[in-house]
Amino acid sequence: MDIGVISVRYARALLKAATDAKLEDTVYQEMSVLAQSYIDVPRLRFTIDNPMLPKDKKRSLMVTAMGGKPSELTSKFVDIVLREDRESVMQFMANSYITLYRKQKNIIRGKLTTAVAVSEATELKMRKMVESKTKGTVEFETEVNPDIIGGFVLEYDTYRLDASVQNQLRQVLTQLKK
Repeated sequence: MDIGVISVRYARALLKAATDAKLEDTVYQEMSVLAQSYIDVPRLRFTIDNPMLPKDKKRSLMVTAMGGKPSELTSKFVDIVLREDRESVMQFMANSYITLYRKQKNIIRGKLTTAVAVSEATELKMRKMVESKTKGTVEFETEVNPDIIGGFVLEYDTYRLDASVQNQLRQVLTQLKK
């Protein structure tokens, strides 16, 4: 069984149904919460994969992992997944849905890493710069990493701009070794 093909087919069908019902944003939030739940609680996947656990308990676990009160569409989707015995691929379906949704809505993920916390104005300025370059919407994440000493590292799509002091010192050290 090819997990990738199965998960993408289910995710594509869910996205089509959600788009037709104008619920794609709601389902996106639910799938994002579910995908994060799989990351935060590693035992969730093993529990849902357990063949001894009844389907109603698996359904209850998935609903809880989605935030407790999923939309009717998502609820029906979970029922179909359980009926077809595809619950072992649910994590991949959620991630596939997220990927397809972002592609459909032209959403790019971006990450700004700095040595100290930056103001909201600076974060907004960086977000606008990335949005102007990509001609899309950016889901922006900021991270503070004192190891870079100063400057910043900006990552989006497949690009990485490393303007950190740590990187500049590394380049100087490389030049001195030559």
